[in-house]
Amino acid sequence: MSLSHIQLLIIFTNLLSIASAFDPRPTLDICVADLSSPLRINGPMPCKDPSTVTDNDFFYSGLDKPGNTSNPFRVAVTTVGVAVVPGLNTMGLSMSRLDFEPGGFFPLHYHRSSELHVALEGSIEVGFVTPEQNYKYYSKVLNKGDVFIVPAGLVHVQRNAGAGEASSLTILNSQFPGINIITAAAFGAKPAMDSSYLANNYQLDENTIENLQTKRWV
Repeated sequence: MSLSHIQLLIIFTNLLSIASAFDPRPTLDICVADLSSPLRINGPMPCKDPSTVTDNDFFYSGLDKPGNTSNPFRVAVTTVGVAVVPGLNTMGLSMSRLDFEPGGFFPLHYHRSSELHVALEGSIEVGFVTPEQNYKYYSKVLNKGDVFIVPAGLVHVQRNAGAGEASSLTILNSQFPGINIITAAAFGAKPAMDSSYLANNYQLDENTIENLQTKRWV
């Protein structure tokens, strides 16, 4: 049975929406970022002269070392992106190492990209909430070598679920995945959001909201 023009148009439109949801495919073998260029666009950075490219543009060392967890969340994030590996430019990839002290956690947040979470040591709960299924929560406690997928744009959880230290790697399918921390957006906005509005949103009294607005959220 042949497809009508309307059906073909719908299929084509859907394919375009899927394709535009992630970083575009590179059109060159390499486009090493010119970190000294003042140009910034909504996407990849300008390429530097290929004759100046070296092996070091594709290399990073040090992801075996834990980060500094001396903060209220007891978690460290060591990011490997185009700023430290210019060869990642146009590749649609970035990654981070997470280190958790006992009781450590990463605040509720989401990215523009999908995320592959790989446990290195300890026990880490990773989970996400999907609004399409009435805010169903999918989660697993990961141990060394376990992997969990977090779809793009969904609010998710990362916390130390064990008694000792824990660490993991996250791989994201975007050069600039972005991050939006829910509590920072709500209570750490500058200037502050209206406290009565937030009190109604969170079903709390205004004094509690105003107290939350004085705390550090990032």
